[in-house]
Amino acid sequence: MSAMTIGLVGLGSLIVLLAVRIPVGLALALVSFFGVLAIRDINAAIGMVKSMPYDFVAHWSLSAIPLFLLMGNIAYNTGITEALFVVMRRLVRKLPGGLVIATNLAGAGFAAVSGSSMATAAALGRIAAPEMLKVGYQPALAGGAIAATGTLGALIPPSILMVLFAVFAQVSVGQMLIAGILPGLLTVAVYIGMVSLRCWLNPSIAPRTELDSNDAEYRAAARRVWPLPVISILVLGGIYGGFFTSTEAAAFGAFFTLLVTMVQRSLTMTALWNSVVETLESTAAIFFVAVGAMFLTRFLALSGLPFHISGWIDDWSPEPLTLVLLACLVFLVLGMFLDAIGLMLLTLPVMLPIFRSYDMDIIWIGVLVVKLVEIGLMTPPVGLNVYVVKGVMGNTVSLDKLFRGVAWFLGAEIVIMALLIAFPSISTFLVTFMR
Repeated sequence: MSAMTIGLVGLGSLIVLLAVRIPVGLALALVSFFGVLAIRDINAAIGMVKSMPYDFVAHWSLSAIPLFLLMGNIAYNTGITEALFVVMRRLVRKLPGGLVIATNLAGAGFAAVSGSSMATAAALGRIAAPEMLKVGYQPALAGGAIAATGTLGALIPPSILMVLFAVFAQVSVGQMLIAGILPGLLTVAVYIGMVSLRCWLNPSIAPRTELDSNDAEYRAAARRVWPLPVISILVLGGIYGGFFTSTEAAAFGAFFTLLVTMVQRSLTMTALWNSVVETLESTAAIFFVAVGAMFLTRFLALSGLPFHISGWIDDWSPEPLTLVLLACLVFLVLGMFLDAIGLMLLTLPVMLPIFRSYDMDIIWIGVLVVKLVEIGLMTPPVGLNVYVVKGVMGNTVSLDKLFRGVAWFLGAEIVIMALLIAFPSISTFLVTFMR
């Protein structure tokens, strides 16, 4: 059996393992181990397992991941996220669908210190969903808005997916993080425009409310929430200005968040313990999948499959736009069945060589990839953010209604993706000043 045939059999086996719900990291590792064993020998397979996990996990840039996660977890467990929603709710209370818009804005703010989509969705689900349901918002609208807004954590820096993409694609982590700013703001703007128009045309789904008139509550929340914009400005400004590497910025952000919450006396031992445990759990899960993806990269490189696919595409010679649209279709289909990190790390070993053969801007491609992975967090049957929101909201809304609520935001995503593809400078404009 040729090496390329073994590569094809390995990918087929991987699809079968994922279909029967084997954990993504384990499936990647098993297929890669036995694939290398078949192509080379047992010594090569064992050598891969002995050396690659440490070589990957010890990568300096990846240390930003647990630090960014810790920063977000501290902000959530000390109540800063809840205060952020209170402030945003007050500012936009008179707009159509004001609580949904407040959720969008609060989600963008929390994403700027969280870096995790599911963490953002879970936090907003606990805080915003009860408020919207209490004043008569349509449950599908409330839940769909929270699930969609949670995906901002995948795009607005600091983004865990952006860091992982940069490491795998061997591009600057700092540039990759900065590239997500304008697409993230564009997403927020399109979401708000869609929600405002929909609620203006059909006010019954989002009744106007004066619930937000508590001045004392607002002032107290404003005093607690000021660290978030300060942290975001210092972290992103430090990266953009070249004062920090991404890892140093993450360390500074985590330390500053810890310090501020201690000064505010909101950091209890319970909050600190929960933040550390949640960070360790999330980091371990992410790294387990990432190491499996590194195994797959080695296996596919030995099989020569990515190079054969690149050669086939060169012979086909599609236009760059056709290639990008084809990649979008692949991501959207796979996104219906795979989690975000698994989807991205599974496809990069095959697709990156193809994009590079077309001399495409890998930073722009990275934004598109993360955006498509973000959309996969909302699409059935495995829209993880939707399931997170369902778990938080319980029996107040059915799963099918949640997916119908998310469908409006998927429509908005079509507009956003069209703009990002048609105007690559949206993704690369800020990065040009760093090169």
